[in-house]
Amino acid sequence: MKAINHIENYLQESQTSPQKKTDVDPVDEILPLGQMLVYGFQHVLVMYAGAIAVPLIIGKAVGFTPEQIIFLISTDLFICGCGTILQSIGLFNIIGSKLPIVQGCTFAALIPMTLIGQQYGIGGISGAVIAAGIFTLLCAPFVCKLVRFFPKAVMGTIVTLIGLSILPVAGGWIGGGDLDAVSFGSYGSLLMALFTLGVVMLIYTFGKGMLKNVAVLVGIIIGTLGYYFMGKLDLSQVASTGWMTFPYPMRFAVPEFHLFPAVLMCMVMVVVMVETMSSMMAMGEIVDRPADQKTLKRGLYACGSATLFGGFFNMFPYAAFAQNVGLVSMTGVRSRFIVGVAGCILITLGLFPKLAAFVVAVPKPVLGGAGIVMFGMVAVSGIRTLGQVDYRNNNNGMVVALTLGLGMLPVMVPQLFKQMPQAAEMFLHSGITIGTVVAIGANLILNGRDRQAKIPGCKECELQEVNENSTAAREVFSTTREYIAMRRKRQNAQKNAAL
Repeated sequence: MKAINHIENYLQESQTSPQKKTDVDPVDEILPLGQMLVYGFQHVLVMYAGAIAVPLIIGKAVGFTPEQIIFLISTDLFICGCGTILQSIGLFNIIGSKLPIVQGCTFAALIPMTLIGQQYGIGGISGAVIAAGIFTLLCAPFVCKLVRFFPKAVMGTIVTLIGLSILPVAGGWIGGGDLDAVSFGSYGSLLMALFTLGVVMLIYTFGKGMLKNVAVLVGIIIGTLGYYFMGKLDLSQVASTGWMTFPYPMRFAVPEFHLFPAVLMCMVMVVVMVETMSSMMAMGEIVDRPADQKTLKRGLYACGSATLFGGFFNMFPYAAFAQNVGLVSMTGVRSRFIVGVAGCILITLGLFPKLAAFVVAVPKPVLGGAGIVMFGMVAVSGIRTLGQVDYRNNNNGMVVALTLGLGMLPVMVPQLFKQMPQAAEMFLHSGITIGTVVAIGANLILNGRDRQAKIPGCKECELQEVNENSTAAREVFSTTREYIAMRRKRQNAQKNAAL
């Protein structure tokens, strides 16, 4: 009952103590246009490499020509911009978290979409994405209430698995892109990948401020320049691409709806929703605007709307980009309107396919060298979350072990499920999907008794004899004002006792 007393005391203090009022919340602050353009462009630079990776991979998987991949990237940037504006600025207080969050193509759906594309083409992917968008909109009001079923042990393991699962893509790029080519893995490709990786590491280690944040992008540029001076860079596609285009629905194919791809993509969207909610909760703490259930619901509506809208444009699922969450934490600039300006910049880039043509011209080994860091950082985000998990007197270690062990099987042994039926094989080939199901199921089974804390709302907390220091209390209240206040009180009391 000690935890209940702490919460009741905090609620009484919060109602009686005077609140500091400012004219404008930093999240809602509108800065001068010049500053917003600079900060907005910084957000674009941080997320650009990750935003273009998914259309590059999917375009190659479905057999697109370089020209089609250029238009695919341009359309993707356009949808990224629209989704970012919808998420950060919001629509009628119904859609959008109104937090400084950037939307982009999620890596969680990369492997399932690749498998769907190889069998059903881009039309099959689009139909599955549309179904996934509708699924997200329908499930958002319920998923936002199920945060307690996704503790840090589950979220951290899933994010780690995503990073590890997409690392083989970077390995294929390092070898030259085409695994069947005679020249795959040549000394020249390996050296250029190593050179690019070295540049990225040097900039990340010794660079400061904005330069450090764009280490991956600068490494790609320098590596590409290296190819240019060696006379191996092919820019013919850039010269033949027009300057401006306008994305329109079903440019590449008419959406096709197949049962198993749709079910598979909907399952992936559960991961995407968890990923987006974790980013919103982290951002809420950073900007001192905790993401409650209403905020999470609006944010998931923005995620589902961008995915549904993108599906008709032959695009992919969209989620919050974690690297931009870290950027806000580092710079301390909280305005959501800066992220809205970043969305406008992304839309502008999407209207000029010649810019996308330069991206397609980047040699695969250069992308691979940078991708090792880029994809590895996704895994690092998950590992960082796992580092905050309490492994004492619970089964969190077993949850992590089962998820990573079973989720990595399709990555390490791709032929393992070759004898399974085709529909099951599509599901079992996705380590991310397997890992998500295992993580949620294992956590509920192994740690079910440690999940007795319930939080139907910030103002009314129900606890069943849960001590404030227990695993359940920490994970349930980690994003609420109540637990933060309790933790600060305890720290102050310890300091006073020490004095």
